[in-house]
Amino acid sequence: MIKENYNVIGVMSGTSLDGVDIAHINLDLKNGHWQYKIVEAATKPYDSEWVTRLKAAVDYTRQELEILDREYTEFLAGVIKDFIVKHNILELDAVCTHGHTILHQPKKGITLQIGNLPQLAQLVGQTVVCDFRVQDVAMGGQGAPLVPIGDKLLFPEAAYCLNLGGFSNISFDNNSIRTAFDICPVNTVLNHYANELGLEYDDGGRIASDATVNGGLLAELNTLEYYSKPYPKSLGFEFVKAAIFPLIESYALSAQDKIATFTEHVALQIARVVNDREGVGSMLVSGGGTYNSYLLERLKQLMPKVTIIVPDDKTIQYKEALIFALLGVLRLRNEINVLASVTGAAKDHSSGKIFYP
Repeated sequence: MIKENYNVIGVMSGTSLDGVDIAHINLDLKNGHWQYKIVEAATKPYDSEWVTRLKAAVDYTRQELEILDREYTEFLAGVIKDFIVKHNILELDAVCTHGHTILHQPKKGITLQIGNLPQLAQLVGQTVVCDFRVQDVAMGGQGAPLVPIGDKLLFPEAAYCLNLGGFSNISFDNNSIRTAFDICPVNTVLNHYANELGLEYDDGGRIASDATVNGGLLAELNTLEYYSKPYPKSLGFEFVKAAIFPLIESYALSAQDKIATFTEHVALQIARVVNDREGVGSMLVSGGGTYNSYLLERLKQLMPKVTIIVPDDKTIQYKEALIFALLGVLRLRNEINVLASVTGAAKDHSSGKIFYP
């Protein structure tokens, strides 16, 4: 499907479990450069039952995962159909969806994103491009991060692109080669402790700014083995469950102080990565963590030579849905949409399964 204008929907569900992000995207190729417009966008929050099931799924049996996959595919189809009807979206080229990550263990050759079954195309009545990670893992890659190709093509003016979601990840050009990796957990941890206080999240970082950073815990967090590993590298919820939560819980701290300490940990890890590269230029920040003004202020203090760019709300909230829309379009064009330089795969490739209604 080679043309210059695409009318697509991008769908993303992140590890922070906020809900399903869905965006109607127009993508145009003009003079060799991709341009985008987010026409409509929304987040369908997960109810408490879905949050519980998705959190617990890392320990499910194969049979339980198959049931979950089927039921989640049906749920996702309903979200997509409702969005199409509500906004009267016509003549779609494709629905491009990431699904929801349940297992991500690339060293074992395992990555599972539910909601990517062929039935999705039948239920939605549209061409579906999905399951972008499996091929990369099979080729020896991390299956992540996938967003950097979108950063490179859609935001070429930014020296760095930083996403603050369930995890923080960064991408940048290194001698004209795109480099990207997951830095550390963010909202998977911060939201967990905010939930303990009866809150969805630490609004604006107010809790972190008023609480106390524990030096001992901070020092232990900063010396976790992952941070000293060379990239390409990526993180999954398994890391949070196995390494982060047990370490935090070994300290008898209030939820407020845990939030303050982990927020400082996030800021220090991001600043370390950037400052190790001389820390100069502009940084485009996106994802839900962008609204954590205290975290952004700490980043400005720790990276004084970096100009932080906060884009419009739609780009902040739906950048990943936007980029998966682009990945789907690149797959339809059979063009490279996964970079070996960031995933560690054997070669650049065009990844994703295409299902027709």
